[in-house]
Amino acid sequence: QVKLVESGGGSVQAGGSLRLSCAASGNSVSRNCMGWFRQAPGKEREGVAEIYTAVGVTYYADSVKGRFNISQDNSKNMVYLRMNSLKPEDTAMYYCAAVGRYCRSLKVDDYNSWGQGTQVTVSS
Repeated sequence: QVKLVESGGGSVQAGGSLRLSCAASGNSVSRNCMGWFRQAPGKEREGVAEIYTAVGVTYYADSVKGRFNISQDNSKNMVYLRMNSLKPEDTAMYYCAAVGRYCRSLKVDDYNSWGQGTQVTVSS
């Protein structure tokens, strides 16, 4: 398992942008599935985007396609989530997660390392 620390959350108006960062330590994540998930109050945790860092293949939830972009920097052991055209319904705690193999379409239970989360609030 790796230790994950998220940063970059904040409060923005609808239509704005944020970039979340996930710093991994303890082990290299150069051959991991790295994912971003979010959880709003009273709702289940849902997958947003993931990337298999060995080859850079990505997968997005339908709700964020075309607006969010996940990227990696293996030299820094970092994963990012660029969020554009933010909507009030994007408001949630965002979590970075990792598992040491290929991705399987944003399944929460697949991941075994989680960060503490960073809050994103989008106002209308």
